[in-house]
Amino acid sequence: MRYVQVNSVPYGSTGAVMRQIHQERLALGDESWMLWGRGRAARDAHEFNYGTRMGTYVDAALTRLDGKAGLHSKAATRRLLRTLDELDPHVVHLHNLHGYHLNYEMLFAWLAARNQCTYWTLHDCWAFTGHCAYFTAVACGQWKEGCGVCQRCPQLREYPRTWCGRTCHENWQRKRAAFTQLPPQSLTLVTPSQWLAELVGQSFLAAYPVHVRHNVIDQTIFRPVASSFRHDHGLAHKRIVLGVASPWTSRKGLDDFLRLRERFDDEVAIALVGLSRSQLRALPAGILGLERTSSPEELARIYSAADVLFNPTREDNYPTVNLEAQACGTPVVTYDVGGCAETLSLERSVAVKGFDEAVDALCSILELSKIPDVCGA
Repeated sequence: MRYVQVNSVPYGSTGAVMRQIHQERLALGDESWMLWGRGRAARDAHEFNYGTRMGTYVDAALTRLDGKAGLHSKAATRRLLRTLDELDPHVVHLHNLHGYHLNYEMLFAWLAARNQCTYWTLHDCWAFTGHCAYFTAVACGQWKEGCGVCQRCPQLREYPRTWCGRTCHENWQRKRAAFTQLPPQSLTLVTPSQWLAELVGQSFLAAYPVHVRHNVIDQTIFRPVASSFRHDHGLAHKRIVLGVASPWTSRKGLDDFLRLRERFDDEVAIALVGLSRSQLRALPAGILGLERTSSPEELARIYSAADVLFNPTREDNYPTVNLEAQACGTPVVTYDVGGCAETLSLERSVAVKGFDEAVDALCSILELSKIPDVCGA
């Protein structure tokens, strides 16, 4: 079987899922290829980067102006389609189509013309909205009937960021027309969480079969390991609350870590991984900030050194950081949003409703409940 996957990037959580499926197909004896539009160059004959850096910049700039995410990058998409023609796959497995790297109308026209057997893993909600990747934080339900009809999109400044609010309904209509060209027997949707599967069932994609496949991680890497992280950063005698994200945005809850610093004394250290240089410069005293690491092994050592991972994400599907931390033996405190609760496996891990409940849970895990004035009121 010739199995081809298409994603925006070869790295991050979606890239990791793509690589895992690639290895699974190879182990089964299939021919497998990974194609992407942004990021590093290909390393072997079974990889192909069909995009260019300039093309990504142009696409992002146009999206800022017209709000039409996924409707630019025609040259890159032509390169992708030529490659697909050459590979002549039995199965095409799609991942993120947003991210300034392809034109989804061109891609789905190609899929429909071939009646191509297609799987599509939805890593967020973008496929059935007129703009955003997530809408739960603002409690927006416009995606069910057609975004932008009754009111202006409340999330134009969120990814994929734009200054244009006039095209949300058009985007919704064009997605519906493009993504429903394939018959239900040719397109299977895959979601990492039951939460997202239920949302798909309320969208214009409801006619398609949906399989829930929980993301998994490489447990040969993410496992309890010896670590010098505490010693290297002068944290040998402190309890460590860890946060990991890339990038750190308001959706990921960076401001809650700033609030958390005020609730603990110096006995507790807060360490954040994945900050940008500007965020590092703005970080207040008392929080250890680190840039994103490209080494899974290094990340496993950081997880293993921490006492607890706090994931204050306000919108999420099935966050990989929760899986990674627990595989390293580190419990997780996360907000009960999206599919976060579905990721929890350690006995001490917990999904909570809000910040104060999170503080209580952190105090319990860190065994600080008997220390006065540490955990706040």
